[in-house]
Amino acid sequence: MAQDHVLASVAPHRLPLAARFAVLQPLWMLFALYLGIGVLLRLLLWLRFGIEAHVHAEQWIVITLLGVVNDGVEAIYLFAPLVLYFAFTTTAWHRRPLGRAMLWSVLALTLYGMLLITAMEYFFFEEFDSRFNLVAVDYLIYPTEVLGDIRSEYPVTSLSLALALMALVLLGLLRHRVRAWPAHVALTGRRRAALVAGLVIAVLLLAIGWPADRLAIFHNRVANELVDNGAANFFAAFRTNHIDYHAFYRSGDPAGLRRQLAADLQRGGGEFVDLPAGDLTRRFAARADGLGKLNVVLISEESLGAEYVSAYGAPHHLTPEFDRLAESGLLFTHAYSTGTRTVRGLEAFSASFPPIPSESIIKRDGNQDIATWGKVMRGLGYHTSFLYGGFGAFDNMNTYFGGNGFALSDRSDILHPKFANIWGVSDQDLFAHALDYFDACARQGQPFFSMVMTTSNHKPFTFPSGIAGVKPKGGGREAGARYADFALGEFMREARRHPWFDNTVFIIAADHGARAYGRAEIPLYSYEIPLLILSPGHLHPRHVDTPASQIDVAPTVLGLLGLPYQAPFFGQDVLHWPAGEPRTLLFNHNHDVALLQGDRLCILGLHGSASCERYERQSGPPGPATTRFGSADDDPRLIDLATAYYQTAYDLFQAHRYR
Repeated sequence: MAQDHVLASVAPHRLPLAARFAVLQPLWMLFALYLGIGVLLRLLLWLRFGIEAHVHAEQWIVITLLGVVNDGVEAIYLFAPLVLYFAFTTTAWHRRPLGRAMLWSVLALTLYGMLLITAMEYFFFEEFDSRFNLVAVDYLIYPTEVLGDIRSEYPVTSLSLALALMALVLLGLLRHRVRAWPAHVALTGRRRAALVAGLVIAVLLLAIGWPADRLAIFHNRVANELVDNGAANFFAAFRTNHIDYHAFYRSGDPAGLRRQLAADLQRGGGEFVDLPAGDLTRRFAARADGLGKLNVVLISEESLGAEYVSAYGAPHHLTPEFDRLAESGLLFTHAYSTGTRTVRGLEAFSASFPPIPSESIIKRDGNQDIATWGKVMRGLGYHTSFLYGGFGAFDNMNTYFGGNGFALSDRSDILHPKFANIWGVSDQDLFAHALDYFDACARQGQPFFSMVMTTSNHKPFTFPSGIAGVKPKGGGREAGARYADFALGEFMREARRHPWFDNTVFIIAADHGARAYGRAEIPLYSYEIPLLILSPGHLHPRHVDTPASQIDVAPTVLGLLGLPYQAPFFGQDVLHWPAGEPRTLLFNHNHDVALLQGDRLCILGLHGSASCERYERQSGPPGPATTRFGSADDDPRLIDLATAYYQTAYDLFQAHRYR
């Protein structure tokens, strides 16, 4: 108190700088804690995930220093409201009991928030091998499923209580400094104006000139993720959710790029209908060797990456049913997803459309009445449908499929499921519903085309009881793969008893892999998925080694049926691909997009960046040890081709010309 009287008696302009802004002392304490917690989080993430991704100890020192800078920048944003609060509250207010209570409450809630976000970042990194990104934004938009998933998967209550206790302990350690806080040394009007002006200028300059990835200097993706600040990444993803391609990505002359793209697409055959007008629609004639107008059922398996499928070399024998089916169909040995989200897989299957940055067209405005596989099949006389085990409002599925040639049936139509969790009914319930649905279609005498999207192989990994080798809860991803495989085998055995089975082509594929992990910007081993086409009595079993993507499924099946059609699809008929011709594959990862042709992977990133690297898939099961990336001279031709695919696709969609 004596010190306070001394300070009060000194003229404001003669006070030391720290004393002049002593009213902000609680913020300096929070700022120091924020930086310290960030350092500890990076250490934990490095030990748990970074070492596995070849982030070395000497790199961690640099990562920590750069991370502290990123955290300091983000702290200016996060603590700006508190700066304004302390700047404009009066001495009288801070002396009142209510003012002191507000101070303690603000400190307690801020400490709790810091710890909560830290815990959330750890668990998010565990799931997605990344700081907060567009996935976190998407999940915030659909809180019902996500919060239910979190409550089922994590000990939310006990963790919240533990974090609250930790916040109180930290607050207790700070209590002496807070009680000694000289609150009555209030800011003068001039000093307050200078503080607010400085804060506003700092925020504006950082917003304009300090992007979230400013310090991403490493060639190792995980190292850059460790440098990043999770909150900064989240808000950056939120701002760029529907990003303007031309403003942020490499662009070029539309006409020239379109000609280059057309030349690449032409390798797959077909006749362009009106290329001079910018229309990429190709016309495909009927094939005499086609199977004819058979039913088509595509089963999109949630998160069933090739790394879990024994037919692709996975060592744990989790998928005996798929492995048996693979012996009687066309097994695509090098199949890839276009992204790491369900909407990316459904986008590719349904529209044969590139995974443009940054959001799937399923969730974009203007996605009604576009070219889709459903519309092509409906034009050929098929009944077309989309069957989903969850609620179709999630990820805008109902709006997208309902507006693009598909009849809809989701969890709302499955009235008495035997088992369900927050994401949807069990795969067994969905498949039973699908069998009834197909029976009804068959009774009408109309061929049917259906996309069936499962949900069970997903956190919280809860399943019906009584299934050998599958824990009802707590079995994790392996239990998810086992159950997905069990339900698939049960469905196929039951389908054999139905009269429409012998006239049906089944496609079994994953919507994406289990998770994206590893040091590469585009970790391709995470994109390897199972892809199987079977039609007993119509197709002879064999392996197809030509690289294939989800956007190739529609053109490949249409070519297999041999039916005439026209569409502006970007995919190709892999089964009739010219021998020796390299395939063009497309990928999306967060805000990066890429093109793979042969052994060259070309990546387009934010701020117009473009680079190429060499990719080699080694022998063995899918996984981090089976791929090798190396530096490669940038290939201008392939960079232009990548630009042609993504820019043209974006422009066609935005102009409502993907028809």
